[in-house]
Amino acid sequence: MEIFLSAVLGELTTRSINFFISECPQPPALDVEDRLQRVLLRAQVIIEEAMARQITNQAMLQQLDMLRDTMYRGCYLLDTFRFQSHKEDAKDQTVRHPSLLSKVNYVKDFCFPSGEGTQILEEMLDVLDSLRSIILDANEMVMFLTSYTRMYREPYSMHLLLENCMFGRQMEAQHVTNFLLHTRPGAADEGLEVLPIVGPVRVGKSTLVVHVCNDRRVHDYFSEIVFLSDHDFRDEKLTTFREGCVMKYQNCDSNKDGRVLAVVELAGDFSEGDWKRLYSASKQYLPSGSKIIITSRSDNIKNLGTTRAITLKFLSREEYWYYIKTLAFGSVDPKTYPRLAHLAMEIARAMKRSFIGANITACALRENFNIRFWSKVQALFRGIIQKNVSRFGEHPYNRLVQNRPATFGRMATPSEDLVICSQYQCSSQEEVPKIKIQDVMYGSVKPHGKFEVLAWKSPVPPYYSYVFTCEIQELKSTGAKRKRSTITIDGVTYC
Repeated sequence: MEIFLSAVLGELTTRSINFFISECPQPPALDVEDRLQRVLLRAQVIIEEAMARQITNQAMLQQLDMLRDTMYRGCYLLDTFRFQSHKEDAKDQTVRHPSLLSKVNYVKDFCFPSGEGTQILEEMLDVLDSLRSIILDANEMVMFLTSYTRMYREPYSMHLLLENCMFGRQMEAQHVTNFLLHTRPGAADEGLEVLPIVGPVRVGKSTLVVHVCNDRRVHDYFSEIVFLSDHDFRDEKLTTFREGCVMKYQNCDSNKDGRVLAVVELAGDFSEGDWKRLYSASKQYLPSGSKIIITSRSDNIKNLGTTRAITLKFLSREEYWYYIKTLAFGSVDPKTYPRLAHLAMEIARAMKRSFIGANITACALRENFNIRFWSKVQALFRGIIQKNVSRFGEHPYNRLVQNRPATFGRMATPSEDLVICSQYQCSSQEEVPKIKIQDVMYGSVKPHGKFEVLAWKSPVPPYYSYVFTCEIQELKSTGAKRKRSTITIDGVTYC
């Protein structure tokens, strides 16, 4: 009876508060901005403190994941609110500090009862309520955080140094670590434990696995960490698990049980027979307590796991903006240069959440902190998208992901097209081209014929380098009219 009365009173209280809020005028825009900024700061403190702890509770990890996603959404809306009024100001070629007049101008945009400003303000209020609710519910979680051991943090693992960390995958990394370091009751009688990791190409599956394998706790738990590709175990001559493995790490001192971690990387489709043969060989070779991680682009591998699979997706719009903003501005506060921040948001929207593209472009922007240059980059990307939509009917980054040719441009010479014909990745031991993609797109370097450029070298394990095969083509003037196509990306229509 007490539970029923509590539920009824709670519902009546909620409805009364909602009615009272609906009858009250909306708070001033600057008041909402200030309150959201303070709540976002509290959320950031909780998340960064949690990232430094060895959290094993799955429910706590899910709660932190919700808080992180809401925080990124709040940061995106807050920046949109701050910088959208500088759309016209960005055409000015002088960078100035924000003044009281600019503050009044962007507040004025939110004083009208309709329009984009009102919608953003409503979304900010919604995120503010959500963050407050999540943080309030997380009071007990914050108290429990101190009971978890603080992790040893290598430089590339620090959340704030985004250039040298695995951004956006902290929760997934903790899930993988928990799987490796803890054995389910009765798992020894069922055979080897298997964790599937699924995701599209270039989403970071290998980076996640290698990041976890470099954790000192994992090093101490397993005596060997070995890697195996699908090309290795599909060989009919494979009779023992050892024949196809590549040793990545060996620890003979700390672990006397001989536990082995086997990482199986599938590049394409696979047959059930191939997997059965590999699993049978691994059970014969791997001692008790050993585990297998299997990665693939195919959802079919989820059926092979003894635990729930981890599915990796590309960064959300809000996460992507947080990442590229931090890299592009470095130690500079974006609020100091709102017109540059507006241009950065426009550029980020045009890049369709390409992780490699974010690193290439953010590096170029940070090295040339000039509004004229940033405006040219924004115009270049808009032209690139329009050109690919007109010629191929799709976004250029869609073509790159599928390893199909895409047309880009050269800032120094608008009369020339930079065509990216194909791309591939190579290991840290392989040689890479001396020329960088930035030198060709934003600089004056002009190789002849087909040539290779270094697109990006990852600063985190496994330290892959990404190489583009390119060609520069002269534009041909033609009087024939082309069929116009349109494409909409994050609310922006290109034709």
